[in-house]
Amino acid sequence: MSKDIIIVDTTLRDGEQTAGVVFANREKIRIARLLDELGVQQIEAGVPVMGGDEKEAIKAICQIGLKASIMGWNRPVIKDIEESIDCGVDAVAISISTSDIHIKHKLNTTRERVLEQMTQATFFAKKEGMGISVNAEDASRSDMKFLIEFARAAKEAGADRLRYCDTVGIMEPFTIYEQIKKIRQAVDIDIEMHTHNDFGMATANALAGVRAGARYIGVTVLGLGERAGNAALEEVVMALKHLHNMDLNFRTGMFLELAEYVSRASSRELPRWKAIVGQNMFAHESGIHADGVQKNPITYEAFRPEEVGLLRQIVIGKHSGTAALKTKFAEFGITLTNSQAADLLPKIRSYTVSIKRPLFDKELMYIYEDFFGKRD
Repeated sequence: MSKDIIIVDTTLRDGEQTAGVVFANREKIRIARLLDELGVQQIEAGVPVMGGDEKEAIKAICQIGLKASIMGWNRPVIKDIEESIDCGVDAVAISISTSDIHIKHKLNTTRERVLEQMTQATFFAKKEGMGISVNAEDASRSDMKFLIEFARAAKEAGADRLRYCDTVGIMEPFTIYEQIKKIRQAVDIDIEMHTHNDFGMATANALAGVRAGARYIGVTVLGLGERAGNAALEEVVMALKHLHNMDLNFRTGMFLELAEYVSRASSRELPRWKAIVGQNMFAHESGIHADGVQKNPITYEAFRPEEVGLLRQIVIGKHSGTAALKTKFAEFGITLTNSQAADLLPKIRSYTVSIKRPLFDKELMYIYEDFFGKRD
């Protein structure tokens, strides 16, 4: 696995293509600033040829002095690339389908014409000094021989990398590893993983591609994207850091702030159970788990909550034990004996079953006062 991994965030392009999601221009600019501060190396800011607010937002992002490279998305059309250049981007994505399914039923064209359009657009972008990603849309359903031919032609035309798009999210890690390995062995070109989550494997597939030699990973905040979404930025970065010992030096403590902002801007819930940034990541109710993390957090936590901007929570509910109960009441300045905790626990468990949820702090105090009397 390459140690030089580049994260390409496409929240502002593919993320906004989530059905029903629209970012205001001020939100796009704020998200770009947060991504840049986090450490993202390249931001795919949108589709310049759309014009109007879209182009205005991309221009504004290009003018605020971010460290990150700013990329515009394009069809293999000279006009598209001219619009991107006019925005001030330093890189372009040139996208066209490579699967026979798309070539026949969407583009109504031929493989030869696909190669011709892609190479003409790439030559033009190269002449204009752009960094270039050539996107093989629906790569995962493409004939491998043609995909290799496409990658070779892209490199010869001046492309810096090939974006392997699992457009409908049908890949699994073992197969995608073999496919990326074949392309890397056949063509000396960098590869970007762009994986969708239709079968829940977008992050795993992206990491499998990196293991096979890909150096770029396309992501979105919270995994936003069409249908089931894309590989999630926070999942990919933390998995690289903790599972593959590849620290990208991102300011990961910003993940919660970024996730909450994108959640609000997209009008999409940030689920409590969301990997990495969900509130339940460090919420412990089960008696065995709560007791374990109080003795040593690594017993039931893969990393520290502070790494992503979260806090540890001991939740009192049906599955709580006496150790968690004593810890929780200590937060209120009350020292429970073992006997008191044992006496109180059945009352608490019964109440949580009746209301079908854990207890708020005030509810705990009411039960305590009903059982032991009000404190002086």
